[in-house]
Amino acid sequence: MGKTISCSVVLSLIPCFYLLFATALDTITPSKSIKDPEFIISQNGTFRLGFFSLANSNNRYVGILYHQIPVQTVVWVANRNRPLKDSSGILNISDDGNLVVLNGKTEILWSSNVTNTAPNVTTAHLSDLGNLVLSNGDDAGSSLWESFQHPSNAFIESMEISTDVKKGRKVEIKSWKSHDDPSDGNFSFGIEPFNVPEFVIWNNNQLYFRSGPWNGNMFIGLILPTVAFSWFSVVADNRQQTFFIGYEDSNHSMLTYCELDSQGKFSERRWDAEKGNWIKSYSIYHTDCDVYGKCGEFGMCNSKKRPICSCLKGFKPRNAEEWSRGNWSSGCFRTTPLQCQRDNNNGSGAGQGDDGFLEMKMMNVPAFPDRSSIVNGECKDQCLKNCSCVAYAYDAGIGCMMWSGDLIDVKESSRGVDLYIRLPASELDKGKSSKVIVITTVIAGIGVITISALFLRCRMLKHKRRNKKRKHIKFCSENIRENSIGVKLQQLPLFNFEELATATNNFNHAKMLGKGGFGPVYRGTLDDGKEIAVKRLLKASGQGLEEFMNEVVVISKLQHRNLVRLLGCCVEGEEKMLAYEYMPNKSLDALLFDPAKQDVLDWRKRFNIIEGISRGLLYLHRDSRLKIIHRDLKASNILLDEELNPKISDFGMARIFGGNQNQANTKRVVGTYGYMSPEYVMRGQFSEKSDVFSFGVLLLEVVSGRRNTSFCNDQYALSLLGYAWKLWREGDICGIVDKVILESETYSKNGNEKEIWRCIHVGLLCVQEFAKDRPTMPTVVSMLNSEISDLSTPKQPAFIEAPLMSHDVEDRVSLNDVTLTNLDGR
Repeated sequence: MGKTISCSVVLSLIPCFYLLFATALDTITPSKSIKDPEFIISQNGTFRLGFFSLANSNNRYVGILYHQIPVQTVVWVANRNRPLKDSSGILNISDDGNLVVLNGKTEILWSSNVTNTAPNVTTAHLSDLGNLVLSNGDDAGSSLWESFQHPSNAFIESMEISTDVKKGRKVEIKSWKSHDDPSDGNFSFGIEPFNVPEFVIWNNNQLYFRSGPWNGNMFIGLILPTVAFSWFSVVADNRQQTFFIGYEDSNHSMLTYCELDSQGKFSERRWDAEKGNWIKSYSIYHTDCDVYGKCGEFGMCNSKKRPICSCLKGFKPRNAEEWSRGNWSSGCFRTTPLQCQRDNNNGSGAGQGDDGFLEMKMMNVPAFPDRSSIVNGECKDQCLKNCSCVAYAYDAGIGCMMWSGDLIDVKESSRGVDLYIRLPASELDKGKSSKVIVITTVIAGIGVITISALFLRCRMLKHKRRNKKRKHIKFCSENIRENSIGVKLQQLPLFNFEELATATNNFNHAKMLGKGGFGPVYRGTLDDGKEIAVKRLLKASGQGLEEFMNEVVVISKLQHRNLVRLLGCCVEGEEKMLAYEYMPNKSLDALLFDPAKQDVLDWRKRFNIIEGISRGLLYLHRDSRLKIIHRDLKASNILLDEELNPKISDFGMARIFGGNQNQANTKRVVGTYGYMSPEYVMRGQFSEKSDVFSFGVLLLEVVSGRRNTSFCNDQYALSLLGYAWKLWREGDICGIVDKVILESETYSKNGNEKEIWRCIHVGLLCVQEFAKDRPTMPTVVSMLNSEISDLSTPKQPAFIEAPLMSHDVEDRVSLNDVTLTNLDGR
């Protein structure tokens, strides 16, 4: 009987325990707080609220994160400006009913800071939308405070960015100071009325970016493809003077959010489950013309032209010297006063008939328009009647827009409206007369062109080696000729110096990505918005035209997903430059050997990098039309794209083998110590097998997270090869593997031991002392993919005690940095 009663009591208490547990899942109450590292989860499991740390920092924060994805993604931070210094933090409901973050000394680091609370019944609930709501817990569910009203740097679905002019209240996004510091940064994102609502980005209270006016369907001039922002809208109540920007993705099956980063770029990111990472789908700020007022007053910006700034017709640069140097901030001034201004000064009336308008198609209109509800046909007359009106435009969703004073932030756009600039009649007549001058000039020029064509024809017959298709290519040098391997340089894409100088902001030091023996590498942006990396050779680098063109010719003939793509080159005077596709994650060594960044490379990403390098090298040796020996394969010459896919770069040392050639000799050994094979260092012999040796060293570095040359003070070995060989014979795989891999959750869950052991085995086979013992790249790829399961036993590697330093090796070595290395002619 006693047992029956006990069971009945337990069963009756189960709903109570369930209710209590369910409440704790997504709600904080006065009696239920969370302590570091505890967290609560929204009911649908999408978001969690709890404690976290960021990379390169031991500080602890309380925030809202996506819960079901493997990449830590923070969308809101409570104590962003006052981090916890240890794991003693508590998030709870205080005695006055506020939500607070306390440290171990019970000091308040952050508070919701609201009044009119009911302390005994106040709760904080994490909704399925990711909104943390503090309420009194009454039946009406009245909200006292919401995280959506106090956002950090993320704009997630169902959130609203708002401005209430009457109450002086704003809800805006504030950027982080840096990627690993969520404290208040320099940039903020919000909505401003400006007579017509626009969303803007401020840089330390200075206007930095504006979207253009909202016409009910779109922001004029702002290109937002539907695949990027599925729903991005503005709600304006002009009577109450309240304005809202809402964001909601119609594709609810995919996680999306927007972010204002520390550089002021506002981007949408989408979760790609297959790639296991966030993908940037669109950024609203991506050209120099997007910077507010880039060209000053009465200046016009067009990112597709060089220079990007020009004065409006009828205006000239205010400071011609600064303008020529690319500083356009002083703007332009009107060369001829408006007729109405002259008439007013003479006391003769408006004189409206003597001024006219220049039509400019598809423009993102200037800032601060005056809005009128008059119809389109009356907009021109209304502007003419007002002498202070200098421009007008019309949009069906907005009505008539007119501007007085200076015109600021005018730029061309594929989604703009027609803008009409007020000019005196004399300036408009210049346009007509100029047409007559152009026609006369063209007719006169036909004769000159005909004579010149006959003269050029004679010269072309004398120079048969010149390219017959140079009409569509801009050459940087008239003296570039065919190189020794018979590949015609006129088939290569070429840039002129001005294009690359403009793309890199005149080779600004802030754009520099790295520097090697050849010179610096700069990040640049072409007219179409495409990002590039520009290698600029120094005059003192020792590179001649022939050596420089070796890399151009070699890589221009290669097409593979794991080889960096050459976009073009430039040779102008003493300037020699190469333009490559830009790799946002820079080189492999920047992540692999940096303790603060190593955790980005889990085992799956490392194995994908190893596989990608092996496929790229296989292509060079066997699958390309030209058989290429790279000769400088190393971690700094492996570039990583946005998704951490590897691309082999730097072909300045590469040698092309012809026919059945398998080996070559050189008297000048150039390369990077620690990666060069023994036969190459000692005898100058290089072949596919010397590249295989370099690959083996690189493979062991990827697995261990250590440089081959970092063991000079190690008590166990003087090189990574010797250290790996010692542990291999002892059967100690864990001693070779990077601790970042061993300590990761995926290592034990996915059973990666066999795959890692196989990679180490393959790496040791590649670094054997004698070239004949090493496998070829086709065999290496098959072994890595387990197509060959029975692997031979490796022999003792070369340089197991110390990297060999031969006196015959020239000083022209390639450092572990972004480099273009010297080479010897074939």
